[in-house]
Amino acid sequence: MQKRNYNLHNGELAEGCRLCMEGAKLVLFISGVCNRTCYYCPLSEKRKGVDNSWANERPVSSIEDIFLEAEQMKALGAGITGGDPDLRMDKTLRYIRALKEAYDDFHIHMYTSNALDANTLRKLRESGLDEMRYHILSPAAWKSLRLSKKLGIPSGIEIPAVPEEEETLLGIIDKAMAAKADFVNLNELEFSDTNSTELLKRGFEVKDDGFAASGSYETALAVLEKRNMNIHFCTSRYKDAVQLKRRLLRIAKNTAKEYEEITEDGLLLKGVVMPTGQLGLRILRKKIIKRYSVPPELIQVDAAKNRLETTREIASFLSDELHGETKCYLIEEYPTYDRLETEVIPL
Repeated sequence: MQKRNYNLHNGELAEGCRLCMEGAKLVLFISGVCNRTCYYCPLSEKRKGVDNSWANERPVSSIEDIFLEAEQMKALGAGITGGDPDLRMDKTLRYIRALKEAYDDFHIHMYTSNALDANTLRKLRESGLDEMRYHILSPAAWKSLRLSKKLGIPSGIEIPAVPEEEETLLGIIDKAMAAKADFVNLNELEFSDTNSTELLKRGFEVKDDGFAASGSYETALAVLEKRNMNIHFCTSRYKDAVQLKRRLLRIAKNTAKEYEEITEDGLLLKGVVMPTGQLGLRILRKKIIKRYSVPPELIQVDAAKNRLETTREIASFLSDELHGETKCYLIEEYPTYDRLETEVIPL
């Protein structure tokens, strides 16, 4: 058994997992539509059951949105997810083909909780799909896994490590070995806003150090100690401290403006200037550039958030010079499309 980036694994990692560890996988969310009712589903209210697509945090209205997100993070592949992508197969196939045509050596894996027939799997293979991950919920899914293997698509299983269900997991892994699955991925069970009620109802508890369910790690560890195939246990801590961080760093390095500093966690640090009166942003910017000889490239209008953005040093200087005319802040935010702010400090 090996330990890597807080994760545990036996044997070889699936190619999709390897690229994910580099932060190089674009998360392509096809649709929130799903025909399952898994009590542990962590999808947010914003996406659950909603028939829209996202590339990472970017809403997708056309293939160009996906390309833009892929280019901003220099993606080396994509994970097709949902909901269930096969319930919107036309869109799924179209996006896979477009990405494979646009980028060389671009690895695409897909998740499904349904049994797919040979015709559907053949279309996925022909579109360029590189890897299939089954969330096993029915006997028919095993047949689907064998079919995808027969068609030349590397295939495995991905399921949560539910605490105290060691024997169930071992039984699934034994079936996976018999079906010659390429890998089994176990995910640490996590609490979210949408599944916490159901998890608590079933007696699960949150670990003290995050959102993971107590006992999930121990159950997965016991399974890895008893079975020797390609098994990968993906922890909650890894997803936050490694996977997300590396993806953010990739995006930040490709998108940061001259006045933005990249933190070690991949966030963007900058200064913000907001007028307190009726003075428009563009007029205020011109005034600052002229009066204080600020380089134009170091102060820009952010119309979407009704503010000027600049370096933190310039914002600190202006907080004293333009006291009463402006309000200045130090801002830390994600480099993603939604630009989520994690810290706002008045200057």
